[in-house]
Amino acid sequence: MTGSTNDPTDGPTTRPATGPTTGPTTGTVTEQPEDAAWKPSGDRDHHRRAGELTAREFLRWTWRQLTSMRTALVLLLLLALGAIPGSVIPQEGVDALKTQDWKTAHPHLTPIYDRLSLFSVYHSPWFAAIYLLLMISLVGCIVPRLLVYWRGYRQQPPPAPRNLTRLPDHASYTTSEEPGVVLERAARHLTRRHRLATSAPASELGSAEDGWVSGERGQLREAGNLLFHLSVLVVLVGFGIGSLFGYKGGVILVVGNGFSNSLTQYDDFDPGSLFDAAKMEPFCFTVHDFKVDWIQSGPRQGMARGFQAPLTYRTSCSGDRSTWSPERSYNLRVNHPLTIGGTQIFLIGHGYAPVITVRDGQGHKLYDGPTVFLPESSNFESFGVVKASGLKVGQDIGLEGLFYPTFALIDGDPVNVMGDDKNPTLSLLAYVGDLGLNTGVPQSVYEMDKAGMRELKKPDGKMFRVDLQRHETIQLPDGAGSVTFHGVKHWTRLQISRTPDVWLTLLGVVLALIGLLGSLFIRPRRVWVRARRSDGGTLVEVAALDRSGGGDLAPVLSTVVDSLRPGDDAAERPKELA
Repeated sequence: MTGSTNDPTDGPTTRPATGPTTGPTTGTVTEQPEDAAWKPSGDRDHHRRAGELTAREFLRWTWRQLTSMRTALVLLLLLALGAIPGSVIPQEGVDALKTQDWKTAHPHLTPIYDRLSLFSVYHSPWFAAIYLLLMISLVGCIVPRLLVYWRGYRQQPPPAPRNLTRLPDHASYTTSEEPGVVLERAARHLTRRHRLATSAPASELGSAEDGWVSGERGQLREAGNLLFHLSVLVVLVGFGIGSLFGYKGGVILVVGNGFSNSLTQYDDFDPGSLFDAAKMEPFCFTVHDFKVDWIQSGPRQGMARGFQAPLTYRTSCSGDRSTWSPERSYNLRVNHPLTIGGTQIFLIGHGYAPVITVRDGQGHKLYDGPTVFLPESSNFESFGVVKASGLKVGQDIGLEGLFYPTFALIDGDPVNVMGDDKNPTLSLLAYVGDLGLNTGVPQSVYEMDKAGMRELKKPDGKMFRVDLQRHETIQLPDGAGSVTFHGVKHWTRLQISRTPDVWLTLLGVVLALIGLLGSLFIRPRRVWVRARRSDGGTLVEVAALDRSGGGDLAPVLSTVVDSLRPGDDAAERPKELA
């Protein structure tokens, strides 16, 4: 075809080569040899492969993936799954004794769990990574939606569709009234509970010959949905503040002993990463008694149903004693913590502390006082050790064994009948030697290192056991000394924790409930009224749309139609009410 410069069939025959180059003046593509080396053309995107992203595009894609609602839900699920080991496996910051017992009972799993930080889940790097990614994802999800919702909230309701009878829920009727009168009445009715938009200004609506009124309500449903997601973020922030600046500690107190809120008084202590010891509240308290309500008869005989630990406390015990705050009383119970300022004291356990005296062969008192025995069963059969340092190296006395609150022999076997101390009995093995108490290496008071100890035996070579009941004394073999069991005292295990700004977490929970109720019970809907002249009368069309789905709009339509037809004797009944 002559005269056509755009026809690909005109001009010299050429074919694109593997490495095309553009001429400097003609712009034609010249053929290159098959083995010619490829050179970039100067266009930075010319040599990119399909699907290849620049660094900026890759970061943008990563951000979009991280801030998607799907990713937020996956991270929330991972956070819940990650918290399961913290509830199943003993945690060092919650109960160091129980954790140590678990490690002793599972020597093969302990190294693996240590590497995975399963004994301190909430302080592990992987849990912190999930937590931070979830925070970022929620912020990226919620903040843009807040802006979109705000813009949508400020927009006027949409205009009425041209043919309202095509909507699923509609009604229509004819009347002799002017269209403007009907529209003005519709505007007054819908203004009460709807946001309004009209086809003409309010001052001109009464004279309109053809127009519409649009009403919308229920915009707060989306606000409730956003409030719920925002409250999740508030709860996580409150939890994070408490974890960073707060602390949690535990202490075992024998009845009659006191406690002062300082680091040296705690048996185990788990502070937050930004914890400041100077901000610990200077309170103190003394546990005076411990009362247990035991069930004395019935199928649950021997079980406890109530615990009380009467104590006295002072909110300030710093400085000179004359400046301390007045003493107050409180009856500490399970699930009824004592709150002092921002710190809470919980009663979480109890047990028995037998009062034991140990003397050496010369009658010197090596050990005297209550010894905490840890329960090993629900009936408070307890295990404990006694470490009595001798006057000379190699003359230490160690005792290890069980305490039975209500001892009984059944077919020759020792049995503990119940948790109440009806017949307290000690059954201990005795050792002498070097306990290593003077080496400077810290030891647990609930375990005994028997590496430098030898077990005491009877003259016939059989195992020697210290079996004692209240107020009894027994002599140890080989003139090693004596052991006296005076009686029993109770001990209480208390958890003391401080969570700064806990009100923020509570606020998040309340907001979540409000948002959830709003998203469940607020039903967004739109109502339109159109009026126009038709066959010498006025055709009025009314339609409604439930944006949440499943709503019954027939009562809504009936109410609107009834409000538009007061005293209209010439009006016909609605033609349709679907």
